[in-house]
Parts: sequence; structure tokens; C-alpha cells
Amino acid sequence: MTIQEEKINSIQKTLNYEFSDKQLLIQALTHSSYANEIDNSLQNNERLEFLGDAVLELCISEQLFLRYPDSREGELTNLRAKLVSEPTLAQLAREIKLQDYLLLGKGEETQGGRERDAIMADGLESILAAIYLDGGFKSSQEVILILYQNLWPAKEEVRPRKDYKSKLQELTQKLYKDRPTYNLVDSFGPEHDKTYYVRVALPDQTSYDGQESSIKKAEQMAAKTAILDLDPNELP
Repeated sequence: MTIQEEKINSIQKTLNYEFSDKQLLIQALTHSSYANEIDNSLQNNERLEFLGDAVLELCISEQLFLRYPDSREGELTNLRAKLVSEPTLAQLAREIKLQDYLLLGKGEETQGGRERDAIMADGLESILAAIYLDGGFKSSQEVILILYQNLWPAKEEVRPRKDYKSKLQELTQKLYKDRPTYNLVDSFGPEHDKTYYVRVALPDQTSYDGQESSIKKAEQMAAKTAILDLDPNELP
């Protein structure tokens, strides 16, 4: 058994996936520097990285959609961005000791390529693409779910906290069966440093003001002032 075969067997065991086409795995492990400097008969992993990024994003998106049914699009998008970010992928790559299997050119090797987050993250995405091509989406999904099993936050950690405007609307619906209205009263200051003055009017014609560096922030401040007056215990 060659060293290469030993490495192939070892990483397959780590991934809990056996390739039908071992060349896909070898390609996934081959950095462009190795293909250019040492063995130009090998295909590098750049194209696989492109595909792996899409496979990973689809799997993570599906899981977030299923795991956090109460979360809004914005929260899911932010969480996905963190889960598929380069630092997270590099962390996962190191957990499976991917640095021990990557094929790097001498120049990249001497410059500490095995410790670079970008190379580690790209290598992991390439492996996920190779699994997808070899065994289909279900196979790649199974590997991804094992890799991410300790990274899913608890539901209460991603449940969106109600903002002041949402909370004030709940209160006015309960008290008056109607919604508050917001109006921009004034703005002052230079264009690069404006302050906006907003007034919120409740259904009973009571009004509250707020001022901030943006209209949205000023609306939130006005809503907070209104809640403090109506019922401070209802502050989100």
C-alpha cells in the first residue's frame, strides 16, 4: 500500500464515506500549487471548490429552514453566513485534520499553506463537491450534518428579539385595535452626519418623539418612548 493509498483510506474513514471514484477525492485534495509545480497530470480542486460552495449552502439553508421555523429570513441569512464562512470551514477542516492530506506545492508548503484558513476552507468545500459528484446530494448531506452536529445554535439563541416598533404595534392593537403611525418631522445637520426627528402617533392621538442618526433608528426611539409611557414592563 502506498502512502497515498494510506491517506485515501484514512480520510475516507474520517469522513465515514468511501468513494467509488477515488480520483475525485485526489482532485479535491490537490491544490493548484501542487498540480502546477509537482504533477501537472493532476486536476486541481478549484472547480470542485466552486461546486462545493453551492452544495454546502443548499444543505445549510435547508437545515436552517427546518430547524428554526420561527426565524425570519434575515436571521436565517445571517446565521447561514456564519456557518459557511471561511473561519468556520477552516475550523471544521482542522477538526478532521485535513491539513495532513492536502497536496501542496513546495512554495505553498514553505509559506505555511497548511495553516491558511483559505486553503483549508477551499479544501473542505472541494471534498464536499467530490462526495456530491460521487454519491449524490444525500451522501454529501450526511457528511455535512456530521461535521456540523455541534455548531447548530439552540433555538432560543436565534429567536429574533422583538424590536420596539413591533412591540408598540402589539400594544396598540391590544389597547386600541389599531396601529401607530410614524412621520418624519425634521432633519438637521450636514449630509454626512444628519440627525432625524420622528414622531409616532398612537390611535388615541397621543404622540411621542425620537431622534437618531437614521429614520429607522429614530422610529425605534420614538416607539421605545411610547412603550415606556404605556407600560414599561412591555419593553422587549
